[in-house]
Amino acid sequence: MSNFIVKKVAVLGAGVMGAQIAAHCVNARVPVVLFDLPAREGAKNGIVQRAIDNLKKLNPAPLGNKDDAALIEAANYEDNLDLLKGCDLIIEAIAERMDWKHDLYKKVAPHIGPNAIFASNTSGLSITALSEGFDADLKSRFCGVHFFNPPRYMHLVELIPTAATRPDILDQLEGFLTTTLGKGVVRAKDTPNFIANRVGIFGMLATIHEAEKFGLSYDVVDDLTGARLGRAKSGTFRTADVVGLDTMGHVIKTMQDNLADDPFFAVYKTPDTLAKLIGAGALGQKTGAGFYKKVGKDIQRFDPASGNYVPGGKKADDLVGRILKEKDPAKRMKALHDSTNPQAQFLWSIFRDAFHYIAVHLDTIADNARDVDFALRWGFGWKTGPFENWQAAGWQQVATWVKEDIDAGKALCNTPLPAWVFDGRDGVHTPEGSWSPSRQAYVPRLQLPVYQRQAFRAPLLGEGAVDGSKGGTTVFEDESVRIWHQDDGVLILSLKTKMHVIGQGVINGLAKAVEEAERGYQGLVIWSADAAEGGAFSAGADLQSMLPVFMSGGLKAIEPEVAKLQQAHQNLKYANVPVVAAVAGLALGGGAELMMHAARRVASIESYIGLVEVGVGLVPAGGGLKEAAVRAAADAKGNDILQFLKDYFTHAATAAVSKSALEAQKMGYLKPDDVIVFNPYELLHVAKSQVRALADAGYRPPRRALVPVVGRYGLATIKAQLVNMRDGGFISAHDFKLGSMIAEIVSGGDVDAGSLVSEQWLLDLERKAFMELLGHPKTQERIMGMMQTGKPVRN
Repeated sequence: MSNFIVKKVAVLGAGVMGAQIAAHCVNARVPVVLFDLPAREGAKNGIVQRAIDNLKKLNPAPLGNKDDAALIEAANYEDNLDLLKGCDLIIEAIAERMDWKHDLYKKVAPHIGPNAIFASNTSGLSITALSEGFDADLKSRFCGVHFFNPPRYMHLVELIPTAATRPDILDQLEGFLTTTLGKGVVRAKDTPNFIANRVGIFGMLATIHEAEKFGLSYDVVDDLTGARLGRAKSGTFRTADVVGLDTMGHVIKTMQDNLADDPFFAVYKTPDTLAKLIGAGALGQKTGAGFYKKVGKDIQRFDPASGNYVPGGKKADDLVGRILKEKDPAKRMKALHDSTNPQAQFLWSIFRDAFHYIAVHLDTIADNARDVDFALRWGFGWKTGPFENWQAAGWQQVATWVKEDIDAGKALCNTPLPAWVFDGRDGVHTPEGSWSPSRQAYVPRLQLPVYQRQAFRAPLLGEGAVDGSKGGTTVFEDESVRIWHQDDGVLILSLKTKMHVIGQGVINGLAKAVEEAERGYQGLVIWSADAAEGGAFSAGADLQSMLPVFMSGGLKAIEPEVAKLQQAHQNLKYANVPVVAAVAGLALGGGAELMMHAARRVASIESYIGLVEVGVGLVPAGGGLKEAAVRAAADAKGNDILQFLKDYFTHAATAAVSKSALEAQKMGYLKPDDVIVFNPYELLHVAKSQVRALADAGYRPPRRALVPVVGRYGLATIKAQLVNMRDGGFISAHDFKLGSMIAEIVSGGDVDAGSLVSEQWLLDLERKAFMELLGHPKTQERIMGMMQTGKPVRN
């Protein structure tokens, strides 16, 4: 097997997508050079330089660490084409015009290295047409690689070969995109707009059409087609605003220009309202107005009848809300189909339109049904794909209803469903693979080496493949945790509580897992099955479960529980086998503390880590502040500890949360030797390999040592800053109290500077402060506010 190592990437075009693709390469530690036209005035690389500077301002942030913008090399097509020779992958990302792309290709082709892969990030132009004019060798190394916006966060990349593209090139690129950039790759056929935009934009057009038919306003449609359907919570029209109405218009135009013989061609007409808004320069979020417009704090919606913006915020009918809460997909679909409520009929209609469309087009746009479902899940944020929804709701029954609507002239076109839909099947996904009409067979998933790293690949309904919550051999399980293994010498602890919050059951589970791991395993990994599906590592302590204890035994009853949590974390830190925390998503409060006590952390790039207890008027008391003092002393290496402690203090006192694992490393929540992984499906594999590496190297727990602290001197220095913030009106009196308490703990309390204290001393300070605050009325207000509204109370 030959190694395909991408030593350097070139991105051609420093527009929105090009600059952000370059940023994500830098996130993944891949050297990148970003090209654009030479500037007419000033420095020749001015256009690229402005794009690089702009990356630091964008939200959501394309860079995991803003300082990394400096690592993007700026270049222009006039002076720097020789740089292409050193690039193993060249991605073109200029505007969607065939003639412009061809002009650029002529310019760069002579400078592309003999083994480099050349790819276009077009969102819908024909890859085959783009490759015209290349010699046979370059044609064999050319393909489409379509990232979704924003490239750091959207999991989908569509890989589009031409008839001339070498298969090994695609396999190499899929490996790089999957592991290094952390993407979910779907291979698409070279048809207009490929898979996700073809089906997704059709879905949006069908939704607009049906909404007009049933007389529903944009806000109601968005409430119906967002989170209630397991889709992006922005719904339909809000999503269009975020994407940009001009971008949506462009994708629609590609369909109009290239799909004249499509039976659904009439639906590809640009909706009148969309044309009107684009004409008025209302392009959505980027221009401040589109289907919606923010006026002060209110969100208004466009009203096509009057041509004005009117108050928004209307919601779905209660009846339809109740139907959508039904857990059984077959009952839910039947209720929508049978209901006379216009909103329910609207929902049935958009389901029917989508099922009709994907059944008619599956054989031409994708190799198999799985690729359509993953394209919509990863590119449009759907929890389940359209074929999965159809299969879950009862394949034959739904097919019959769709056929009835087509025959009755209710569908968007009269093309019948293909014969394979009615061949007695009960779906398209089976344990053998997913249905491919073009091959007349069930196609299994690709088994590339990169997928051997994913013990639990993205699950697909009907495939019957084991997901992470059920795989392996269970050693112990209750409602809070599961302790299990995969017969490879590494024990796994998975949390089962909602958002993986830490209550008594999890604390007991931690103790059990450490004991079990020490008895017969190389080490322990803390990993939960939904980590890859946007779950949380742990959202912290379970405040709800503390209520009954508090109600029955008052404050006194809580203190032993806090001591137990501290002890559980200490046992983790000093376990005789390595414990590795596999972190993805939220690791807040107690979740951050749990992770900090592991021997090592393996974190997904999308990890949001912080000690956030001040939000509920408390201080961290699971050893987080103790660890801050320990880490600051270690970082200082004999220098002034206070300089290193200030950052840890500030992060805890302001409840700062990292916006990426890279930022968490900078903040000190992750250590320099912790591992950052880009593909969340590879988290478990990498965490286990870390356990083995530590075990193979003869792991011993850290020695229990005394900690040098800054004492009264450090406390006085930090407090002086807090006084300024309070007197300047930046923080409340209660925030001042919380900040002072955090400062006292991380400084080691009322002792001389340079004193040596034990970890237990610091834990006792944490617990004492926590208990005092729990009895404070202002803290109780914050806790109740958070539990009722989920938002921090500022008091």
